[in-house]
Amino acid sequence: MTSQLPTADFLGFESLLSARERSKLQDVRDFLDKEVSPRAVDWWNRAEFPHEILPKLAALQLSTPVQQGYSHLFSGLVIAEMTRADTSIATFFMVHHDLFVEALHTFGSAEQKARLLQDAMDLSITGAFALTEPLHGSDVAGGMATTATRDGDTWLINGAKRWIGNGTFCDYMLLWARDTDTGGVRGFILDATLPGVTRTVIGNKTALRTVQNADITLTDVRVDEADRFAGIASFEDTRQLLLGSRILVGWQAVGQQLAAFDVARQYAVERHQFGRPIAGFQLVQDQLVTMMGNTTASLGVMSRIAQLQEQGASDMPQAAFAKSFTTARMRETVALGRGILGGNGIVTDFSMAKIFADAEAVYTYEGSYEINSLIVGRALTGISAFA
Repeated sequence: MTSQLPTADFLGFESLLSARERSKLQDVRDFLDKEVSPRAVDWWNRAEFPHEILPKLAALQLSTPVQQGYSHLFSGLVIAEMTRADTSIATFFMVHHDLFVEALHTFGSAEQKARLLQDAMDLSITGAFALTEPLHGSDVAGGMATTATRDGDTWLINGAKRWIGNGTFCDYMLLWARDTDTGGVRGFILDATLPGVTRTVIGNKTALRTVQNADITLTDVRVDEADRFAGIASFEDTRQLLLGSRILVGWQAVGQQLAAFDVARQYAVERHQFGRPIAGFQLVQDQLVTMMGNTTASLGVMSRIAQLQEQGASDMPQAAFAKSFTTARMRETVALGRGILGGNGIVTDFSMAKIFADAEAVYTYEGSYEINSLIVGRALTGISAFA
């Protein structure tokens, strides 16, 4: 019954894709339906990452799709569909491909690309993005405490990083550190197995439990000059990556809402109370319409952002607006979905509890709602409200 009903893409934004892209997006859905959706709750409950699916994920050949000639809209909808199946797998994909691999494309030297790029695109090696620190998140640009000191043909790195996705098992990290000589921020391709690198999993999470976030400690780690990203001269360079990743988190907010709508609508149609499906009650229908409306509004914002990206016209205030707006809509949508499931909404057996919990991580990372709102406010008024 539910398969014949409209999806939460009520206005058909997916139809804006080319025929090639629609076909490829269906391949992604088929993979997710077979390999991810049936197992995602179990991975989440056990807080274990499914390394065994990486060869199959790589076979989709979707690493940095825009670099392969796909549109930004397609790239965003891929993230939305992955999130719809499992936010943790989508987060892994974004960290590896849209931060680490994209950095190789954008900032890597010819030698670095020849050495690492193809293996990274094929997931023969995995990468992480090591920026956030234990005491510096939103203010890491000015407060970065991890240091890099030049010593001949090597750099000596000391410091700590926190919340590093893929950090427990990655082969390499894009590591950011402050040059003790110039005070500028440098980027390094850090071999995660080097002496002095300690990786500790962050446990007891209530969101993105499948993602292996790590605390990273760096004690006198020697990195060759050949592993410094030649194309990174300052923290301004990281903003180029963060703009793109912030936009993709907006697409994750879309995917969270698609997932919540799918589960809530199916439950409402199948769950009977007082002798009838609860979908037949006015309040439940109103809640489903609100969920669909939030999702559609978020799709509209993100599709327009994708158009701006195609034109090379997207900027950080627009990315900040996209992230803050869509995640606020997402928070309401998943809360409504959880409520529709009643008591069953707080156990992962019915998926909604996982969706509800993961939304809190999406709401927070890539800049909290408040930080992103202040970026937009500064653009609107010309006055900074940051302390």
